[in-house]
Amino acid sequence: MKPKYRFLPELTEEQIRKRQEDGLRWTVRHAWNGNPAYRDKLEQAGLSSPDDVAGLKDLANLPFTSADDLRKGYPLPFLSVPERDVVRIHASSGTTGKRKVLAYTQSDIDTWKHMFARCYELAGLSVEDRVQISVGYGLWTAGAGFQLGCEHFGAMTLPIGPGNLEIQIQLLTDLGTTCLCATASMALLLGEEVEKRGLSKKIKLKKCIFGAETHSIRMRRRFERMLGLEHSFDITGMTELYGPGTGLECTAHQGVHYWADLYILEILDPKTLLPAEPGEIGEMVVTTLKKEAAPLIRYRTRDLTRLLPGPCPCGLAMPRHDKILGRSDDMIIFRGVNIYPGQIAEVLGKFKEIGSEYQIVLSREQGRDAMTVHVEQRRTANIEDREALAAAVSSNLRKQLLARADVKIVAPGELPRSFGKTKRVLDERNEE
Repeated sequence: MKPKYRFLPELTEEQIRKRQEDGLRWTVRHAWNGNPAYRDKLEQAGLSSPDDVAGLKDLANLPFTSADDLRKGYPLPFLSVPERDVVRIHASSGTTGKRKVLAYTQSDIDTWKHMFARCYELAGLSVEDRVQISVGYGLWTAGAGFQLGCEHFGAMTLPIGPGNLEIQIQLLTDLGTTCLCATASMALLLGEEVEKRGLSKKIKLKKCIFGAETHSIRMRRRFERMLGLEHSFDITGMTELYGPGTGLECTAHQGVHYWADLYILEILDPKTLLPAEPGEIGEMVVTTLKKEAAPLIRYRTRDLTRLLPGPCPCGLAMPRHDKILGRSDDMIIFRGVNIYPGQIAEVLGKFKEIGSEYQIVLSREQGRDAMTVHVEQRRTANIEDREALAAAVSSNLRKQLLARADVKIVAPGELPRSFGKTKRVLDERNEE
């Protein structure tokens, strides 16, 4: 019988667990033997030998690692192979402190490209598709990962990178791009440009794979409509864990399938670091199972999501988590209240008169913190009284957040657009 997939493994839950058991033992032994800092951490956690880890039941006894560990080990943190075995490095796109630099062996690159090919396959692409890659190229992993996976998958690759709307539009129309890979912000920007130029009937886009930033359902539906998409797919990934391609939505759109045969995912309460209750939001903590150059053991990603129980309607046995709901270190502390930008986006989504674009400005006025939420009016909405609508949104925000926020409704297109990740929060409280 011909397999259903070329790249996606058709594994049972028992087979996935077996790979995790074997992979965990291998990773601990590999890190212990290959990296003195890892060995010190493991010994401090009470291990006398890597053989102390017999399987998944011992995972909770292992120490956590974090971005601070990566920076302390700069320039090649967690390196667990001889430098001569390193064929590539990538680094995070962070702007503060030392970059998080990650090394790759050829085996790591091969794992990454195969993992990413799974994403294109799960999205329903074929080798006949034309894939326009409009994410960043350079030291970071985005463009390299999308291109690597697409070429391994076998579809036509159009590696443009972000920005340059003229080239983006030209290739959309002249080469008949069928799949766009971009951030949600970039997809929205392109959608607005296609609509503005009246090109909706001249493009052949059917699908979009997007990621790298949190998004609202309204934002997603808007660029789907503008670009005439049949489906859009949320993709996950991070530089520390190979790069983009660690999971993808399927066409059922009921969560993100993640590759549990390549890494273990724990969802932990970010305060207690104990397992979150089933269905509760927690922090993603990952442990790799075959990563050679820079293995991860219980790495705190700071990304927030929840596990989704039960089988997916698509039939794939790979487990699922919800979309990335934000980051534990993106939390806004406002007048003693902990607030995540996603909570604000959720409230804004309840009002049909306003659009998907918003910006949160934090300031200090007369010695007190102040929050103003700028949100665009929907292009098709006819608002008779902006002040009344702003007051209604503000009241709803106060009920949901238990904190007061002023709301200003601005004209469509007035808020800044981005080729990459849109900056949703401007914190000006320290500027005084």
